[in-house]
Amino acid sequence: MKRKYLVLVLVILLNVNNSNVFGQQEKSGTISAFRNRVFKGEKYMPLGDLKWSFKTDGKIFSSPIVHDGIVYIGSEDGNLYAINEKTGKIHWKFKTGGAVHSSPAVFKNMVYIGSFDGYYYAIDSKTGHLKWKFKTGGEQWSGEIGFLGLKPVDKYMDDLWDFFLSSPVINPDKQNPSVFFGSSDGNVYALNANTGELKWKFEAKGSIHCSPVLYKKTLYIGSWDANLYAIDMETGKERWKFQTGTQIGFKGIESTVAVANDMVYFGARDPFLFALNAETGKLVWKYDAAYSWIISSPVVDNDVVYVGTSDTYALLGLDAKTGKEIFKFKANGYVYSSPAIAGETAYFGDFTGNFFAVNTKSSGKEWNSFSTENRKLFSPEILNNNLLDFSYVVKEGDISMYDTNKAVMDQFYKLGSIVSSPFVTNNTVYFGSADGNCYAIELQNKK
Repeated sequence: MKRKYLVLVLVILLNVNNSNVFGQQEKSGTISAFRNRVFKGEKYMPLGDLKWSFKTDGKIFSSPIVHDGIVYIGSEDGNLYAINEKTGKIHWKFKTGGAVHSSPAVFKNMVYIGSFDGYYYAIDSKTGHLKWKFKTGGEQWSGEIGFLGLKPVDKYMDDLWDFFLSSPVINPDKQNPSVFFGSSDGNVYALNANTGELKWKFEAKGSIHCSPVLYKKTLYIGSWDANLYAIDMETGKERWKFQTGTQIGFKGIESTVAVANDMVYFGARDPFLFALNAETGKLVWKYDAAYSWIISSPVVDNDVVYVGTSDTYALLGLDAKTGKEIFKFKANGYVYSSPAIAGETAYFGDFTGNFFAVNTKSSGKEWNSFSTENRKLFSPEILNNNLLDFSYVVKEGDISMYDTNKAVMDQFYKLGSIVSSPFVTNNTVYFGSADGNCYAIELQNKK
């Protein structure tokens, strides 16, 4: 039984381009792990051999960035790691007081990251020493009493599909640079990027775990209150907001927006992918994901929107102007990883520990994949015909119980699930896995 079906059963039981370029070094020297993941490239480049893997002591939900020969990535073990791009050897690590599910941003000689200990940090990129830290109102997993109607109904439960913390974005003003991020406390913060001093904060009505995107002096960010907000970068005042669906089991925004050609694209749990006018917030089109949450963050390249889906296990390619489906590639499990596009190749991972390279010009027919070490070990006992299958793992368990659902998710994690989003540079793709590894995979130059 897939999760979407579980949600529907529980509802019944309840009776109820001007696009930002990800990973490219801008003139300001700023790179961040949540912008449009579009990289230079021309042709289809399938996956080659494993270059190296670096093992941490916790699951990796953070997405890597590479800057000046160093790979930066966070881990659930509480550390931000700086890893040599060529060798996979550690350069330094910085210990926080909680899991690091946020993804890093680099500006000048500082790396910015958030932690479940409730702090956002600025760290010297050369030495790994703390520059400053800022205390939010607290970071936590999203959740509620009787989550999705699961039993016992009076118990507080963490959302089992809430993977991320908000990642920082930098406005690289020479005189007065700012860093922006959201928080579980429901606020969007603007700080002085050099000192960590608070400039302003904006209050939403729910936790914020997706990441802000800055476009034409406007900050775009979603919340668990199901609203997407457009906020003035300088004043912190709301310009507009757009509400998505609020049905039980289908509420909240985890997807970080992509902005291209004055359009804002993002997914929601309700479950649609939306295209809005960036200036007014008016709906242009929406794509029905067929009861499949869209947690993956979209990417826009050559007037195509690429995004992953949960229960339909798909990477979608949609016409950016109309929302018409151009192609659909079926993976083996939930696609929460946000794709990276390099030339004619889409790179992304799924929840079964498979990482794919798909030729976007082949209608999804040409592709290859890399399996995490854990997937190779555990797929025979966990997967059903090589596919993620909730009911197959539940067996005789009581699916109405929260602990049963958590146990199933823990089994899935054993596969080395990939929710980390890839970074492509120097003919290598980098990504993290729930098996605790940061992987570096060489790319093949097809002739």
